[in-house]
Amino acid sequence: MAKRKITWELYSYGIYSRWERSSKELPRLMDITDRIPVQPDIEFGYILKIIGAKGKKLEFCIEHPPFQDANGKPAPPFKGEYYINSNNYEFFLGDTVWEPYEDKAGTWLLTTWMDGKLLAEKKLTLYVE
Repeated sequence: MAKRKITWELYSYGIYSRWERSSKELPRLMDITDRIPVQPDIEFGYILKIIGAKGKKLEFCIEHPPFQDANGKPAPPFKGEYYINSNNYEFFLGDTVWEPYEDKAGTWLLTTWMDGKLLAEKKLTLYVE
């Protein structure tokens, strides 16, 4: 039996509606853009559609401008992993800003990997109006 081919597509990116992390519903795309204003409650990122990869592990990383964590130390990139739970899967990778807002301005690089292969990469520029 032939192995099923895994396919993926960077479906959308930009500004999204507020995402409830406990919900199965993904946020709704509000604006396709790679320039994001630094404002409270702005959700930004991308949606990746993946077909045929049930059970596979995604690894993701959000690299951000240098800012300090709650302990006053430089905050490291946000990294994580997630197991795909269906053969027709949509994955949202994103974030929102928090106070102090000004230090969140700059280039954010979002990446998603599977089996050592880069599936998606997107640079988003956050700016203070």
